[in-house]
Amino acid sequence: MNIDYLIDLVSARGMLDDQVASEIREEYNSGGGTADPAEILINYGVIEERDTLFALIANELGVEYVDLEGFQVPEALINLIPAGMARLHGALPIGASGEGLKVVLTDPLNPQVVEDLRFALGQEIQIAVADPELVEKQLDSCYAVDGESMDDVLKEISAGGEGLSDAELEAEANSAPIIRYVDLVLFNAIKERASDIHFEPFEDDFKIRYRVDGALYEMAPPPLHLALPIISRIKVMSNMNIAERRVPQDGRIMKTIGDKEVDMRVSSLPTVHGESVVLRVLDRSSVNLNLENLGLPDELFNYITDTVQKPNGIFIVTGPTGAGKTTTLYAALRRINTIDSKLLTAEDPVEYDIDGIVQVPVNEGIGLTFPRVLRAFLRQDPDRIMVGEMRDVATAQIAIQASLTGHLVVSTLHTNDSAGAVTRLVDMGCEPFLVAATLEGVLAQRLVRTICKKCRTPYEPNEAVLSQLGLSHHELGDKHFYTGSGCDACGQTGYKGRKGLYELLDITDPLRELITERAPTVVLRQKAIELGMHTLREDGLRNIYDGQVTIDEVLKYT
Repeated sequence: MNIDYLIDLVSARGMLDDQVASEIREEYNSGGGTADPAEILINYGVIEERDTLFALIANELGVEYVDLEGFQVPEALINLIPAGMARLHGALPIGASGEGLKVVLTDPLNPQVVEDLRFALGQEIQIAVADPELVEKQLDSCYAVDGESMDDVLKEISAGGEGLSDAELEAEANSAPIIRYVDLVLFNAIKERASDIHFEPFEDDFKIRYRVDGALYEMAPPPLHLALPIISRIKVMSNMNIAERRVPQDGRIMKTIGDKEVDMRVSSLPTVHGESVVLRVLDRSSVNLNLENLGLPDELFNYITDTVQKPNGIFIVTGPTGAGKTTTLYAALRRINTIDSKLLTAEDPVEYDIDGIVQVPVNEGIGLTFPRVLRAFLRQDPDRIMVGEMRDVATAQIAIQASLTGHLVVSTLHTNDSAGAVTRLVDMGCEPFLVAATLEGVLAQRLVRTICKKCRTPYEPNEAVLSQLGLSHHELGDKHFYTGSGCDACGQTGYKGRKGLYELLDITDPLRELITERAPTVVLRQKAIELGMHTLREDGLRNIYDGQVTIDEVLKYT
């Protein structure tokens, strides 16, 4: 629920002054925007009970306030909204009349939900306001956990997409069964904590896969003839041109799924068997952008905290796609996002909107490139700058220039390890003495799956596996190894959640001398290890001994 709206609402009634409003906003944002606004307002003494706030919202919206405590929803009303749709939109039916269906929502301030329901159900929707906590409880009570199954929806869909005109295809994509099916896919993906959803047409089948904790899992595929309507529905939702199937397109879907605000970045790609579409799920409630919550070792946490507060210099995070580089930088920026600091970011795309930070989306198509944005940044009186990625020498040189003129620059780079980032900058064409003068540190990171706590079991690795880690049985001592046996909590995978492995290259004077001399990566890496750097593999071993990750995961990513 929009915290700014709620603060303005109670402030307008003289219940809140600017100082307390600022403190409330800061506390809400420090939790990644997932805290309950009503509880925060109660804790600050702004309101005495939850009902007061939601009655105020109802009054402001000019609708009825409903107390759901002890409320029984009639069976006939429950059947008016399919379970998948009710859970997806956080919508509970509480009445029906000639004027339409009356519903309460987990987020009554989101007008898009009302439009989606009106369109999908084909009738007018009237909203009332209730406590979202009680709405959630009623949804759990009225709709079974599994709710409407995929098979139930698929039975209602018979039409295909081949041979239809663009207008007919759009009508099919907007038909109630297709809408319900796509909504159900999205809801199940969010429930399973998916980071990406893949819709992939092939010659003989149409695959839908979720990526959870870095691994892809396939769901039961729908019939092949539904590929075109389903993909067209996603393109309609993301404001893409459904008539254009020859070139890649990008779009965005903003949805409130249950009580979560979910932002999905959509990418379509023409293939020989139709368009492949991938949705990148940015679930704000599952990503807590606080440095304290990233599971960093104490010494690394302290180093990053100190580095991002320096007045100038360059700090780089490296790793492959999906390693959590951007999340680390966002968390670092949030720590220094104060009223006395001007923060600017250039990103492609902007993944998370953060209050107080000026964020610019790079758009190569109109000439808004990283170098052009960075040049403009230097005229905007910044204190700290984030560059989404150093892709070329022009971007890197301007970042160095910004650092030399008294700005702190943080960025990402695609290299295998921390030492490789230094030689990559030199290979790009940056002068070694400038790299040595401006670079403060490089953090290499990987995300590995963690062992499910409910089915974690000890096991004894064989000599061949240990030799890959550079170990042998006689030097292990009392160290133990664990794996996940598989249970219902982790979907029989043995893994649940992910954590980072880190390698920090602190640029000290001995390393600066080597950089100036154009020393190769191997020499820089060896010197850093001599100076106390812990490698990714060493951090992986530490986590193996702590019983948090498996040997397989460490071998795979380091």
